[in-house]
Amino acid sequence: MALTSAQLPSDSSSSSNLIKRWSHDMFLSFRGEDTRYNFIDHLYAHLLRRDELLKAIENSRCFVVVFSKNYAESRWCLEELAKIMECRKEKGQIVLPVFYHVNPSDVRKQIGSFGEAFTNHEINWKNKVQRWREAVTQATNISGWDIEDGYESKFIKEISDTCKRLNDKCLFVGENLVGIDSYLRELTSKLKLQSNDHNVRIVGIWGVGGIGKTTIAKAIYNQISSDFGCVSFLENVKAIHKIGGIHDLQKQLLRDITGEKHFISNISRGAKVIQDTLQSRKAFIVFYDIDDDLELLEYLVGEHHWFGRGSRVLITTRDQNSQHKVDDLCKIEGLNLKDALKLVSLYSFQQNVPKEDYKILSNVVIRYCQGLPLALKVLGSLLCGERTSEWESELHKLKNIPNAKIQDVLKISYDELDRTQQAIFLDISCFFKEEARDFVSKILDFCEMFAESGIGFLEAKCLITISHNKI
Repeated sequence: MALTSAQLPSDSSSSSNLIKRWSHDMFLSFRGEDTRYNFIDHLYAHLLRRDELLKAIENSRCFVVVFSKNYAESRWCLEELAKIMECRKEKGQIVLPVFYHVNPSDVRKQIGSFGEAFTNHEINWKNKVQRWREAVTQATNISGWDIEDGYESKFIKEISDTCKRLNDKCLFVGENLVGIDSYLRELTSKLKLQSNDHNVRIVGIWGVGGIGKTTIAKAIYNQISSDFGCVSFLENVKAIHKIGGIHDLQKQLLRDITGEKHFISNISRGAKVIQDTLQSRKAFIVFYDIDDDLELLEYLVGEHHWFGRGSRVLITTRDQNSQHKVDDLCKIEGLNLKDALKLVSLYSFQQNVPKEDYKILSNVVIRYCQGLPLALKVLGSLLCGERTSEWESELHKLKNIPNAKIQDVLKISYDELDRTQQAIFLDISCFFKEEARDFVSKILDFCEMFAESGIGFLEAKCLITISHNKI
């Protein structure tokens, strides 16, 4: 049974912050004969479900699976469950198991009524039984609710509140997500989310401004945050640090983790409170836009031993030098030609490919943007609805006057360089593109510009790339 966000209980209108690909927030899977006239009726009243079945599974963000005594007798329930677990694996959807008057161990081991049901299915559905068994095993290995004794209303409220919290945790990512799936898979692998690794893992996301770090970080956050007891997405760390200092960031992190406001007298005390709070919790925290500021790294990000077992931390940055604490690093590259063409077409023409008369001009835009998603979005939106002559005029203008929105984002990294580093960057941009690194270093050193240090720093900032010893 599928539910939309409008049907979930909510204290505000903020529940719209879900990725658009989910048309339903919740899918309720149950055996009607066991539960329809008691537990499910009351849970239904809380969740305000709508009567849609298998076709809604792929478009639901979250599944509540109610295992009851006769659940496994229904091959439809088992087929539904198998589909649910496939979606969880492929799309990261959330599964919440409920064990309703049935021993979770019996369900997991498939003994008792579950064992009898599978034995009977072996007669007519032998080719499907193994798939069903695997789905039951996977689902029962997820933490859920064991409803045996006590007031059902208590459990109903807990499940309903959990569904609401899952909805509230989501961040708005935006439309037209192109080229991020491979990075989500890479991050899932680097975070070791599928390996039951109980060690703390810290992973960095590194790339130039406008490359898509924010989008990727928010997407992976939405995908996995429900698997953790406490979560936080600290956005614009660098900007907040400049305005309010580490003190404000520490308070925001603690408020996200505990749901309470904390009085912090100084940043040293704040660091100790964060460590004491996190040590007993399985947390998922994203620190967005961290540079190589040692004070930030020491008093906010902390060390591995600050976090509870199984915790995961993501750090996004433009500066590779700030990644000395990480266990692994994910470098974000520009979009390939196919994805770049798709993205600019979505913003210019609201379709996956350019219109026939605009194909050549679209390729000019792609070459100008060099695979940078921000640039493709800005120019695609700017040129939307314009005639080909206006495209040609705007592209000619860009040769001499860069777009301000794109320029402002890229200039942030340049402004953080010292004078010598800025001079090296300008010399390379104007005179030494595609030249050998050794050759460039000799010339710059002759001018007393400390070439090796400067070139290495520019590469760490994603301002230049070096391939086969060529800059």
